[in-house]
Amino acid sequence: MQTLRGSHARLTGARQAKLNKLVRLAEEGNEVVLTRDGQAVVRLVPAVAAADVKRRRALLESIRASGRAKASAGLIAERSQDFLFGEDGLPQ
Repeated sequence: MQTLRGSHARLTGARQAKLNKLVRLAEEGNEVVLTRDGQAVVRLVPAVAAADVKRRRALLESIRASGRAKASAGLIAERSQDFLFGEDGLPQ
């Protein structure tokens, strides 16, 4: 991997702003692909992607656990209104 510093990394004005925006999008987890003549040339990815994936996985698991804890046994949605109808299927 090559790190650019000094005179090799000079961008000005709008180009720098656009690059900053693309880097920010990649850091947030968005897929950023740079193209030349309609062909993909470069894909920007965050340098700490693995930690981010682990954090998301842990968050999703905590949400699932919370849902399981809140779920209660008993009536299910498809049978929740059965008391409104008789054996013949007509309203009581």
